[in-house]
Amino acid sequence: MKIAVTLVVGSLAVVFDTTIVSVALQTLSQQLHVPISTIQWVSTGYLLALGVSIPLAGWAQSRFGGRRVWMFALTVFLVGSILCSLAWNAESLIVSRIVEGFGGGLMLPLFSTMIMQAAAGKALGRTMSIVTLPLVVGPIVGPVIGGVLLNWLDWRWLFWVNVPFCVIGFILAWRMLDPDATDARPRFDTLGWLLLSPSLVAILLGLTNSSQAGGFGRTDSFAPLLVGALLLLIFALYSARRSGNALVNIKLLAHRPLASASASLFLSGAALYGGMALLPLYWQQVRGADALQAGLLVAPLGIGALLSRPLAGGLSDRIGAKWVAFTGFAIVGLSTVPFALASTTTNKWFLMGVLVVRGFGLAAVSIPLQVAAFVGLRREQIPHAGIITRITQQIGGSFGVAVLAVILDAALHHHPGSATQAARAFDQAFWWAAGFAALSLLLSLLLPGRTPTEAVKQPEAITSPETV
Repeated sequence: MKIAVTLVVGSLAVVFDTTIVSVALQTLSQQLHVPISTIQWVSTGYLLALGVSIPLAGWAQSRFGGRRVWMFALTVFLVGSILCSLAWNAESLIVSRIVEGFGGGLMLPLFSTMIMQAAAGKALGRTMSIVTLPLVVGPIVGPVIGGVLLNWLDWRWLFWVNVPFCVIGFILAWRMLDPDATDARPRFDTLGWLLLSPSLVAILLGLTNSSQAGGFGRTDSFAPLLVGALLLLIFALYSARRSGNALVNIKLLAHRPLASASASLFLSGAALYGGMALLPLYWQQVRGADALQAGLLVAPLGIGALLSRPLAGGLSDRIGAKWVAFTGFAIVGLSTVPFALASTTTNKWFLMGVLVVRGFGLAAVSIPLQVAAFVGLRREQIPHAGIITRITQQIGGSFGVAVLAVILDAALHHHPGSATQAARAFDQAFWWAAGFAALSLLLSLLLPGRTPTEAVKQPEAITSPETV
């Protein structure tokens, strides 16, 4: 428990930071006197830095130990946050955000890896109900915090708010985490990193650019996506040949629980982040709310997420991931439908109640998926699985945002003008969001049905992923 609390406190800075900044781009554009196209790189640069550092987490943990890497990453993120707070123009802010992103990219996969290794197959569902708390609540609460800070304080407080989390997280890590010193000296897979990191950067860049006018037809969207996909394919072939010596062991995807959980995490990322991108815009463009009001109107998602965590964690331990995830995706899909049918006069309190239900479903999905991904894996395989799941969820979130942005933009062009017409455009986008949940519902049937604890009790049954 002490390890879980320690890692959760440190990770809150990373999770909140991403979503807090997302609501501040308009303000930053005005305060720093640059166009939105320039200030957008405050988010894009951070995202691309994640693509560079996420693949390094597994090797770094094996080489230096989890405690050292966690404290190093927290320090990098702290330095980046302070630099952001002191930025004097847009360029310095963008560079500082890249520093933040590098630290955050190391922490995200390391977070789940260290928890799963410490749990050693015991009560994984209840453990994950604690671990995934910031990952689910962060995107929901972040916009509210951002709106409050922008409403009453200077934009620099968007980054100063990270400092207490980083400092307390560092002290807790120093005192609570085991030194886990290692004599291992694994060779760094330079070629693997030179293939995987640029592929992730290119894919994330292409998806980010596709959210703008022109969608996937933009040259700066489809060109990076093609290059990224090609590099990722080359990396997969290369990694399959190197197996355990690769930067990320892609052969682990032959293990069905990890493969099915990764696919579901991709779509759950699309459902979570795609839906979160639509909801504030709906309240602002259709219902006339300002940024702070929109954040508060989305806040019921967090209430639902908190309500479902103990139940989903316990059920994941008792009956396995499959039916918990299946039920969660069904709730997410059904609770998206009212927004697909909403108009400019739909009762706000009714929609806020629907958001509580949707938050309940999103949290119920995240726990079994994270548990299922690590079922039956040996300790040394867990870091590779942690990187794979983090990458799929990160790309899935960017994919969901990009696709729904393209659909919404096209629908708004077909329905220009009044809020009533805008509501029709949002209806189409929300139907697509419901479709992501429906597809996830089918994929969840491939998840393991037995309890995770039973599966982990016999790790010797899995001598290599190929035998699964």
